[in-house]
Amino acid sequence: MQNIGSKKFLQNSLDLKLWIRKMSVCAKVLKFSNYGEPAEVLELVDELLPPPENNQVLVKILAAPINPADINTIQGKYPVKPKFPAVAGNECVGEIQEVGSCVKNLKKGQRVVPFTTSLGTWSTHAIYNEDQLLPISDKIGLAEAATFTVNPCTAYRMLKDFVKLSPEHCIIQNGANSAVGQAVHQLCKAWGINSVGIVRDRPDIENLKNYLKKLGATEILTEVEVRTTKIFKEKQLPKPLLAFNCVGGKSATEISRHLDDKGIMVTYGGMSREPITVATGPLIFKDISFRGFWMTRWTKENCTSCERFTMFEDLLKLIEKKQFVAPAHEMVPLEKYKDATKASLNFKGFTGKKYILKMQ
Repeated sequence: MQNIGSKKFLQNSLDLKLWIRKMSVCAKVLKFSNYGEPAEVLELVDELLPPPENNQVLVKILAAPINPADINTIQGKYPVKPKFPAVAGNECVGEIQEVGSCVKNLKKGQRVVPFTTSLGTWSTHAIYNEDQLLPISDKIGLAEAATFTVNPCTAYRMLKDFVKLSPEHCIIQNGANSAVGQAVHQLCKAWGINSVGIVRDRPDIENLKNYLKKLGATEILTEVEVRTTKIFKEKQLPKPLLAFNCVGGKSATEISRHLDDKGIMVTYGGMSREPITVATGPLIFKDISFRGFWMTRWTKENCTSCERFTMFEDLLKLIEKKQFVAPAHEMVPLEKYKDATKASLNFKGFTGKKYILKMQ
């Protein structure tokens, strides 16, 4: 009986070793099982991944940014509620390592970015379905590819979907140095649209103004300067037809005052966590409107639409022509995720450079 038991134990050990040998890779994954501050609830764990089957794809993730939505999701403050334990992250660029037997349109060695939301991307490797991925040229820079599907798309849609803008028209936005703000300036420059950006004052304000103007901003004003500026009254620039708000509070009120008749202010964030106060005069006498925008909702409603593929094509062409670059950023090794997530939070929200986790 003892001999039989020993043989059974030996066989089980061999089976286990064979099973482990079949595993494709041991991934390092950032997971969380409770809501809270990222540095406190995130855990870097090892996870064995099986070979991809059927329409599955094994992806080696190269880089993944830290976006406001990622932090808010981990804090439990975002509308999307993951099932625990959850893999953090919503955006990345990766390289295909293996494909399942039923995969038709993707191949080993190809670079890809997420085509759907909420995949969980803060990991060195992951298994996704073929239809969850979009192939992307390896000529695209790592930072541009890693940050391609959220901020540039948000800027693109807000410029396209609310007001029919033509060359020489003007838009105004606060949070102009945010990743979306930088994308807006670049798209406006490519399309011949004037863009006025509002930023908080700081010691290096002139450097920041010059940087944003180099990206494509027509004019950059501080929160104080926008209250007294005469660039619109003196017709140095046409009054804005469109305003983008990611701050809220007094900042939103000030940019709304400069809107032209029947202008629209689109809110896509609230870094100050203060409500939007509407100035009565512009609301009544200019008939201005206030709208909201959430990229996740747009993506779900237009997942396979022609508009979405046209947007991807337009943005990728601009990137390839060097007319669109990634936001100011810093690459951080995955192991330093605690430092990166802490640094990403600044002044009740996200400002300055974007932190990108480098997985490999």
